[in-house]
Amino acid sequence: MPDKPTLDGLEAKWSRVWDETGVYRFDRTRTRDEVYSIDTPPPTVSGSLHVGHVFSYTHTDAVARYRRMCGREVFYPMGWDDNGLPTERRVQNHFGVRCDPALPYDPDFVPPAQPAKRQIPVSRRNFIELCEELTRQDERAFEELWRLLGLSVDWSMTYQTIDAVSRTASQRAFLRNLARGEAYPAEAPTLWDVTFRTAVAQAELEDRERPGAYHRLTFRAPTGDALEIATTRPELLPACVALVAHPDDTRYTHLFGSCARTPLFGVAVPVYAHPLADPEKGSGLAMVCTFGDTTDVTWWRELRLETRPVLDWDGRFRSEPPAGIERPEGIEAYARLAGATVFTARERIVAMLRESGDLVGEPEPITHAVKFYEKGDKPLEIVTTRQWYLRNGGRDADLRGRLLARGAELAWHPAHMKVRYDNWVDGLNGDWLISRQRFFGVPVPLWYPLDEAGLPLHDKPLSPAEADLPIDPYTDVPPGYTEQQRGEPGGFVGDPDVMDTWATSSLTPQIAGGWCRDEDLFARVFPMDLRPQAHEIIRTWLFSSVVRADAEHDSLPFAHAAISGWILDPDRKKMSKSKGNVVTPVDLLAQHGSDAVRYWAANGRPGVDTAFDVGQMKVGRRLAIKLLNVSRFVLSIGAASTGAAEAPEAVTEPLDLALLAELAEVARAAGEAFEDYDYARALERTERFFWYFCDDYVELVKARAYGEAGDEAGAASARAALAGALSVLTRLLAPVLPFATEEVWSWWQEGSVHRAAWPAPAAPPAADRALLGVASGLIAEVRRAKSAAQVSMRAEVAALTVTGDADALARLTPIETDLRAAGHIARIDRVPGSGPLTAEVVLE
Repeated sequence: MPDKPTLDGLEAKWSRVWDETGVYRFDRTRTRDEVYSIDTPPPTVSGSLHVGHVFSYTHTDAVARYRRMCGREVFYPMGWDDNGLPTERRVQNHFGVRCDPALPYDPDFVPPAQPAKRQIPVSRRNFIELCEELTRQDERAFEELWRLLGLSVDWSMTYQTIDAVSRTASQRAFLRNLARGEAYPAEAPTLWDVTFRTAVAQAELEDRERPGAYHRLTFRAPTGDALEIATTRPELLPACVALVAHPDDTRYTHLFGSCARTPLFGVAVPVYAHPLADPEKGSGLAMVCTFGDTTDVTWWRELRLETRPVLDWDGRFRSEPPAGIERPEGIEAYARLAGATVFTARERIVAMLRESGDLVGEPEPITHAVKFYEKGDKPLEIVTTRQWYLRNGGRDADLRGRLLARGAELAWHPAHMKVRYDNWVDGLNGDWLISRQRFFGVPVPLWYPLDEAGLPLHDKPLSPAEADLPIDPYTDVPPGYTEQQRGEPGGFVGDPDVMDTWATSSLTPQIAGGWCRDEDLFARVFPMDLRPQAHEIIRTWLFSSVVRADAEHDSLPFAHAAISGWILDPDRKKMSKSKGNVVTPVDLLAQHGSDAVRYWAANGRPGVDTAFDVGQMKVGRRLAIKLLNVSRFVLSIGAASTGAAEAPEAVTEPLDLALLAELAEVARAAGEAFEDYDYARALERTERFFWYFCDDYVELVKARAYGEAGDEAGAASARAALAGALSVLTRLLAPVLPFATEEVWSWWQEGSVHRAAWPAPAAPPAADRALLGVASGLIAEVRRAKSAAQVSMRAEVAALTVTGDADALARLTPIETDLRAAGHIARIDRVPGSGPLTAEVVLE
């Protein structure tokens, strides 16, 4: 036990010891009912961790430590989510390269030391190698920070969402989905990010308020009369395929079934009735284009309209006009749009409409919600592409009902978060789009035979055997073919797409648990006990995990979902990398210490957004330091030698018995809170008692514990109570303050506190817990009087006069000796009265 305990250096000291002794190593000989398994969120490896990660991962770690102390063998792996667009974008910016799949592999390629403004094109294989190199660097930095924070992870159990194990699991699940009819390809309108040139799923959308304008255009009815429509997308006029109005809108009922002609292009388009048309919006007559928004898609599908696409994958207008534009003036007008961006095409077409007299008035500025890819910078477009989908209940009422029932099976912490799941499932309008037109991801594991003209036969996919997984259709060859037949008529071609990162992340319970790779382990950990995660990805990670487990295992993937809130900046805005308001945790951990930062995090209640607060970290540091100091005091008076850490029979004095009785209730309440995944409530209850213990009880019994009154039995009772309380409090604080508690435990106990039993002390049957309140209240009056008189706390008190009813005064007797010693009180006078005790202090 050091002479001057300090928090400095404890993280490095105990991290090393824990690693060397395997304190957190998973014992796979334990049976399923003895195991507590955690589906740890794999952080996205595309830069640095921020304080929000520290916040939520501390919550999980506190639960893991509690369960371990309760005797469960905790399966606590760590994964790295390193595939997908964030990694690609980081690699592009870091190395100054871009992927060009048409280029051959260059084994000698070395990226420039400083990236140039113009990115260097590299082959797909070279690009993937750079992704792997950068993610390895990031993963090392992440692991160092997690160790510094004190996560009780088994570091021998790590995985990457792009490693061979994950690719195998993801491709196996896809092939099984395909065999059961749950995965299917479709040529359909697709939400498209023109920057990344990839499809985007419904779960990856976000609305952003953007300026726009209503443009009023004039179409012509069969009679030649003007038909006014209002649109925010005039540039899509050449893609117009119909006009629609509400069936009850009497202004247009005479037009239903006829055709109108578009301005500038002179294309005849039908006029239909549809209930989604809003009579109160604009003129009540809407232009249907392929495609301006998801409502266009609905009209196109339900009215079985033609398709006239004008936008290419890069977001520019195609070079040739769509079908239907046949008049010379229409072809000439379209030529002015060919190759233009959406913004430029809008300016040009508005100018043409103004020239032709088909623009009514001037555009009316508005602000409206526009759909973006959550990681994108430009508004999404809708293009027609061939994509892979996975059935998720969006178009199947029976499946939707089954997935809602799965949500009801799941234990939610806090319970109200289930509403987010239900709302998401109820609001689905299509199946899960899982294919992406990118490079660093898990490839769709299929090839297609080519016909005599060299065209792929998409309805006859070639699948690999599960034993051959993982495969890459770009480089691997299907059975029965040779590499020389790739791309040749009568040969084959690989599927060009990769799967959405969620298609792999949705399988983290299976990947970490050893599904079809280590069946013995899988049987001991699956379904997982806990999925901890943030609330904003209930719709993505949690729901997609439920979809995959329901399809493959006919079960939930985990029994409990613990949902964390966001970290808010001082302006009460969410902290995120995209907003540029994040705080990196390394400096915080160095300045305040890991236990202090964990204390702040653990004060954030489940599912509740929490403000970033350095002041709370200072409180946490003070708590950890106080634990060191009070432990040193308790142990220095020989309390450890009593051997009565949890033996109430060694305690005989009424005040000591009251302490242990109250502590038993605190331990019960803290355990109950942890069982409900409310680590904040457990900490609050424990901390409140800890400060009473330090500030009041220790001061009250200090003299008696030293034996100053000559009462050896009383001294032994105080030391036993102090030892018992220290043992219990150290363990109650261990899930939140792992370093300080381990340091204290090592001074007088064998083994690690984190493998010690969670305290469940029995309350002494004869204890009167009210004595604690009486003693605390009276010593507080004495301190208050001395503070008011500006004298030392060791100043003598001539008399303490206590007034109260007989029952209240009777409680004074068993604590009088301790009270007089702690307050330096010469005498205590009792005055019969009514009601609770009151006190008058007379200083010498």
